[in-house]
Amino acid sequence: MNTAPDPYLALEQLGLKLPAAPAPGGNYTSAKTSGNLVFLAGVISQTADGIITGVVGADRNIEEGYDAARSCALLHLAVLENHLGSLTKVRGVLTVNGYVNSIAGFADSPRVINGASDLLLAVFGEPGRHVRAAIGVSGLPRHALVEVQMTVEI
Repeated sequence: MNTAPDPYLALEQLGLKLPAAPAPGGNYTSAKTSGNLVFLAGVISQTADGIITGVVGADRNIEEGYDAARSCALLHLAVLENHLGSLTKVRGVLTVNGYVNSIAGFADSPRVINGASDLLLAVFGEPGRHVRAAIGVSGLPRHALVEVQMTVEI
């Protein structure tokens, strides 16, 4: 029995709409399929208002980082829909690598990247549970607060 929720219904119940899929920022593609795996390029934290910038532990807090990571996951869903035609083709989220622009010694990167993980679990149910890395870094493209990269199974 498949207990995964309908991803579109889950998004609606969360009060979320998919944003426009971001265009690649260089000489690469946003998503690439190999067999039954889709590898997603990193996306940086952004909303329709622009890039979510800052440094956790300096001018941003964990909750703001959590929201930024959540925005990355939502952008990945938009990329997946654009690449696959429908989120219903996703069988599961396999990996999430999260990078947090943070002060030296910041130890709570996992709490920030929970923003992405929690959204993926809410949208896909148990198939959204994944393995993960949550890493603090000293800088990200365009001064973004968070960057997330994923791999999914179709």
